[in-house]
Amino acid sequence: MAQVEATTERIISADAETVFDALADYENTRAKLLPEHFSEYEVKEGGDGEGTVVHWKLQATSKRVRDCLLEVTEPTDGQLVEKDRNSSMVTTWIVTPAGEGKSKAVVTTVWNGAGGIGGFFERTFAPKGLARIYDLVLAKLAAEVEK
Repeated sequence: MAQVEATTERIISADAETVFDALADYENTRAKLLPEHFSEYEVKEGGDGEGTVVHWKLQATSKRVRDCLLEVTEPTDGQLVEKDRNSSMVTTWIVTPAGEGKSKAVVTTVWNGAGGIGGFFERTFAPKGLARIYDLVLAKLAAEVEK
């Protein structure tokens, strides 16, 4: 099984602390940031950053739905890590300053891909599809914090 990785980033016209706080607010803000690919959103524990456990279903394609139960940690300042208890998937959000009143948000998701021909297609197409989904999340994040 090869590791599959999808990464996308965006410069946002808001300071890094504001952007990070919005991302880490699973109780109120995060649900507003999720496009139609996400469903059944529910905070199970916590709700603000470290210690949060959140559930959602991610429909990456018409046939592929992933049931996610994510445990959230904050290993370093400006970093939010969501580890799926149901799979090998780990999503890392990193928010850093990017000049006066701006920040850069980078989201990277990695998981152990399938083997064989299915794995080839997964490694070829899944990163682009997931990056498009997270581009939508980052666009909604920007719209939320740039108000």
